[in-house]
Amino acid sequence: MRIAILDDYQNLVRGLDCFALLDGHDVTVFDRPMTGDALADALADFDALVLIRERTRLDEALLARLPALDVISQTGKAGAHLDVAAAKARGIAVLEGEGDPVAPAELTWALMMAAYRRIPQYVSRLQSGVWQSDAVQGGPESIGRALHGDVLGIWGYGRIGRRVAGYGKAFGMQVLVWGSEAGRQRAAVDGCLVADSQAAFFEQADVISLHLRLHEATQGIVGVDDLARMKPTALLVNTSRAGLIETGAIEQALELGRPGQFALDVFEHEPLPVDSPLLHHPRVLATPHLGYVERQSYELYFGSAFRNLLAWAATARS
Repeated sequence: MRIAILDDYQNLVRGLDCFALLDGHDVTVFDRPMTGDALADALADFDALVLIRERTRLDEALLARLPALDVISQTGKAGAHLDVAAAKARGIAVLEGEGDPVAPAELTWALMMAAYRRIPQYVSRLQSGVWQSDAVQGGPESIGRALHGDVLGIWGYGRIGRRVAGYGKAFGMQVLVWGSEAGRQRAAVDGCLVADSQAAFFEQADVISLHLRLHEATQGIVGVDDLARMKPTALLVNTSRAGLIETGAIEQALELGRPGQFALDVFEHEPLPVDSPLLHHPRVLATPHLGYVERQSYELYFGSAFRNLLAWAATARS
């Protein structure tokens, strides 16, 4: 097979142990994002694509320009970036791989702790020669604080949300859950508090962490009114999908001062433009979509994607 692996920004895939699974195949790894004609031309002759999560959008128009394409193997689950119906209509197989909640849950917790203790601000000032000064030069309210005793709000009590809730309990936080009826029931069984309403959830939490899948029903599910209900000292963490938050809502919330901080790993446009105001706002902690970007997760995700691809090829030849 002629296989293209897209968007390996850090040139890591060839160094993974699981890459040996593709020995004997003609593999090209692309390390830069492409769009439009450049993307269509680059992929025109490939039989198979391996997608790194949602980094490249494959819509109906693009798929129509890839006549040789027989199969797409997705690391993790296919999302809104891939028009699965259009692919299947053209006879292109779509394979989904395994996922794992550990890495994104741990990153969520790392962002939460870093934001609460103002670690990036203190590190930056220390590197410029300032020892233990106000992290953001904002007076007493800018000093870091502990998580213990605060209310951790979890919206979406699935595999990742449940793990983050466990971290919260270990740190002495009260865990408050909102989400589907089934999720709220699971949370109650696990000893979490369940919010009376979406409004109450946003009003009561000191930290809110989003753990929802993005689809039509959850697109823009967090609006300006929700954010305006949060405390001026509160933190909102999003390591899930940027589309969960209504377009422009973060910028409006920063103007209103509610919540007081955002910690974000996902953005509407990725890679995030260097002139994005979110990169330079003192109350935003931004990371470049690192949720699943660590060695063990890559071995799991790519190993699964490669094995699925080889199994499909074996079946297709039989």
